[in-house]
This record gives sequence, C-alpha cells and structure tokens, in this order.
Amino acid sequence: MAQKTIKAVLFDLGDTLVNFGKVDRATIFMEAARTSYDYLKRAGQPVGNFRLYVWRNVLGMRAKTALSEIIGRDFDSLEVIKYSGSRQGWKLSDEQWEDVNKCWYEPLRRRGRIEVDLAETLGKLRDAGLKLGIVSNTFVHACSLDAHLGELGILDFFPLRIYSYQLKFRKPDKRIFLEAAKRLSVEPEETLFVGDRINKDVKGAIRAGMVPVLKSAYTSEGKRLDEGVLKIDKIAELPEIIAGMNN
Repeated sequence: MAQKTIKAVLFDLGDTLVNFGKVDRATIFMEAARTSYDYLKRAGQPVGNFRLYVWRNVLGMRAKTALSEIIGRDFDSLEVIKYSGSRQGWKLSDEQWEDVNKCWYEPLRRRGRIEVDLAETLGKLRDAGLKLGIVSNTFVHACSLDAHLGELGILDFFPLRIYSYQLKFRKPDKRIFLEAAKRLSVEPEETLFVGDRINKDVKGAIRAGMVPVLKSAYTSEGKRLDEGVLKIDKIAELPEIIAGMNN
C-alpha cells in the first residue's frame, strides 16, 4: 500500500526541539530548590530553613515519581506545588504560584538550546501547508514550558501542544499519539512523528500508525533502531525529506 501524503508533523520537546543534553539531576534539583526557596523567601512565605525545604521536596518528588511509574500517568507539577505549599501556609496569587513553578524549571530553561535555524525550518514546514504540534511526556506545567518556547521564538508554530500530565496516558501509549492526530484533524498515517527516544517516540508512533523519525541525541546512543525507520541529525533536514515523501 502506497504511503499517504504527509499532512502533519508532531515533535517531542526535550532533546528533540529543545536540546538539554545530559544533565546531573542532583545538580539541577539543588539549583531549582535554591531558586524557588529564594523566591518564596522574598515573597514572605513561611518556608523554614533551606535544608528542611530541600528534604521535603526530595521526598515529595520521589513519592510522586514512584506513583507516576506505577499508574503510567504524569502528575501536574503546578497542582503539586499548590497543594504542598497551601498545607505549609503559603498564600500566593495565581501568578506567583506559576512563578514558583517556573523557578523549579529555571535550571533546565537556562541549559536549553535550539538549532540556530529552527524557526526558519519550522516556517518552511508551515508554509508547505503542514500542521505542526508537540507531544511531550512531562510533569512540568504548561506555564513554564510555553513561556520557554515563547522565549525561544517558536511557540507560535505549535497551536497544538499536548503535555502528558494533561491526559491519563503518556508515550509510548498510542492513545496520546491518536489524540494529537484527532486534534489536528489528520489521519495517523498522514502524520510524521519526530522524537529522540526509540522506546517512547519511535515505538509509540509505530503503534499509532504514524511515520516515525528518530532525532539523534544521547538518549538513543548505542541503541538498536529498526530497519526502515528514518533518522536525522537536525530538524533542518525535515523539509527536504517530507517534500521527497510527498512527491
């Protein structure tokens, strides 16, 4: 059966659109803890001493992550912050709660890099009539992720952004891929999915009937890729590839 015309391109976020590279989680966590703690102190909130603040959040994160793995669903970091903070007596406006969420994301935001010509590439795809979207496994709230994409100058290319904490399933569950195709009003087989993880992005896209493309990253180094799956080093390669597929 001939391949259908590609009408949409979906992207993973981390280490696909935005490259974070290998990071030391402990370092990231401590930087985020300090940034959020200092913000809360300036806002006059009862956060106690820093060591207690760190340990409370370490234990809370471990518990939430463990539960997430068991149920196969990501949690909403903003709701967790609001619940935990309210129990500790924090009184913040909606904007301030979001600011705290952004403080926890800040160390990753500082490390995020994109291809120098990414906006140009996305413009070519959009101008070719392709619908664009993001599907990302994450517990980081949209207020932080969307703000970062805006700073990078690429937010407006993605009217569709699905973050897994918003749903009851995540990649590689085919339902999250199918939900994205449904929202874009395209068939799965008309959709290219670009991601950096074989087990999450490539396998999930295949299960959903989409055309998978593996974006080179440290996350897939040394791992076996099924024969016939496209692999790219840069997003900039996509316009030519899709043009060839649609001819």
